[in-house]
Amino acid sequence: MAAVELEWIPETLYNTAISAVVDNYTRSRRDIRSLPENIQFDVYYKLYQQGRLCQLGSEFCELEVFAKVLRALDKRHLLHHCFQALMDHGVKVASVLAYSFSRRCSYIAESDAAVKEKAIQVGFVLGGFLSDAGWYSDAEKVFLSCYQLCTIHDEMLHWFRAVECCVRLLHVRNGNCKYHLGEETFKLAQTFMDKLSTHGQQANKAALYGELCALLFAKSHYDEAYKWCIEAMKEITAGLPVKVVVDVLRQASKACVVKREFKKAEQLIKHAVYLARDHFGSKHPKYSDTLLDYGFYLLNVDNICQSVAIYQAALDIRQSVFGGKNIHVATAHEDLAYSSYVHQYSSGKFDNALFHAERAIGIITHILPEDHLLLASSKRVKALILEEIAIDCHNKETEQRLLQEAHDLHLSSLQLAKKAFGEFNVQTAKHYGNLGRLYQSMRKFKEAEEMHIKAIQIKEQLLGQEDYEVALSVGHLASLYNYDMNQYENAEKLYLRSIAIGKKLFGEGYSGLEYDYRGLIKLYNSIGNYEKVFEYHNVLSNWNRLRDRQYSVTDALEDVNTSPQSTEEVVQSFLISQNAEGPSC
Repeated sequence: MAAVELEWIPETLYNTAISAVVDNYTRSRRDIRSLPENIQFDVYYKLYQQGRLCQLGSEFCELEVFAKVLRALDKRHLLHHCFQALMDHGVKVASVLAYSFSRRCSYIAESDAAVKEKAIQVGFVLGGFLSDAGWYSDAEKVFLSCYQLCTIHDEMLHWFRAVECCVRLLHVRNGNCKYHLGEETFKLAQTFMDKLSTHGQQANKAALYGELCALLFAKSHYDEAYKWCIEAMKEITAGLPVKVVVDVLRQASKACVVKREFKKAEQLIKHAVYLARDHFGSKHPKYSDTLLDYGFYLLNVDNICQSVAIYQAALDIRQSVFGGKNIHVATAHEDLAYSSYVHQYSSGKFDNALFHAERAIGIITHILPEDHLLLASSKRVKALILEEIAIDCHNKETEQRLLQEAHDLHLSSLQLAKKAFGEFNVQTAKHYGNLGRLYQSMRKFKEAEEMHIKAIQIKEQLLGQEDYEVALSVGHLASLYNYDMNQYENAEKLYLRSIAIGKKLFGEGYSGLEYDYRGLIKLYNSIGNYEKVFEYHNVLSNWNRLRDRQYSVTDALEDVNTSPQSTEEVVQSFLISQNAEGPSC
């Protein structure tokens, strides 16, 4: 899908003049470059509108031209349109610009400090744009060149620049799943922080700690991520860029979600959504970032219907800004695919979920290597969907084909996760659990049991006995024992344990309780305990009534359009509640 146009309505006379310049582009090309950046950009945007991508590409591939265009800040959304169109057209403008900048940095290594400082600033803007556009490898190359310039002179100004550079480098390495390099980048930043400290200087650490929180979250080191999100929140002060504040709030919210601190997570992410919309506008990529994290919160507190709506809104923004073949669009497709899968699980209508999962995989494989870690979660989601479609399929041959495809996807995801995180990791455990469910569908019951037990053991050691993830795996093993292995006593204990965890975390109306209740009804029927059958039929009826009352359809964005608290109040509320609870684990 091509990037759709955002609103761009210059004055009619001005627009006519721009069109006249573009009509004479070949003769006017040199003169166009001397125009003010806003006017120069409008000429290039008209080239884009007319589909003259080869001419536009020849302009944007020149570093001086593109650096000037980047100064037209109010045209940034439109610039993303042009840039993505060129990338889709096969013009490798991102890598050309990164290479050009790298060469320039090598040429000016011996120049005076002012020249290098100017180059660093250009690099921060260029690398920031490439990062925002999702071209992480090229952004990384730009920031590495900036870092080399920062470390030529062992002076205080360059230490500040080096810290800023490391923060940016850590962000793109996180985005590109280069977690081992991300850890090294954080340590580098710390060395420059220490140098500044010994000279009585301090750099704000909010952005750095926020990125470390994101790194640890991605590696499923949830306790550590939570600890560093607290440190990041302590660093939020007046005068920080809004983007930094929004990103720290987002990361802290996610860290709270996985620690099941839902009230804190809700306050943080709702304020992040409000700030992003208020400062950047409702069509900005940063606003879509906050919506994705809001959707993550809603999904984890069992407000599944609203999470689907929020994920769809985020995808719409990203598609409008970036178009189709972009990594940011792919991640939004994946998030929407999974939430749609959960939402439609009981109905068996998975067409929409499958569409978004396949779109995510298609985009990622188009722009990234086939063994990239980002494919692990997308393949996992598609495999989950295919398994459910297969179960409901009445054609045996089609069922076997779909189950085998799901099996291949799950195995591929497992291998990618083990390569990135090792055996003892929550992500790896999730893949074992998914394989356990699949083997049950394939009627390989011993293999299914082995996978579920593996998943439970890893999750319990990492997350504790009463975590949501543990409850999921316990419930799945109960289902295996109940429906396929006739181990009713073991199944009963596991169902009751899963129910207890679900109620404790989410309350009596938790959606996952339905499957445990239905499992117990079947189990008690099988062993002839009809008193219990009657009891759990009543429990299930009460659950249905509670669900109807609990989640009436409302607009999840209604209560974030205005914020009753200032950022300072939100931060202080979080930190005070944290101090009241004592040190984190």
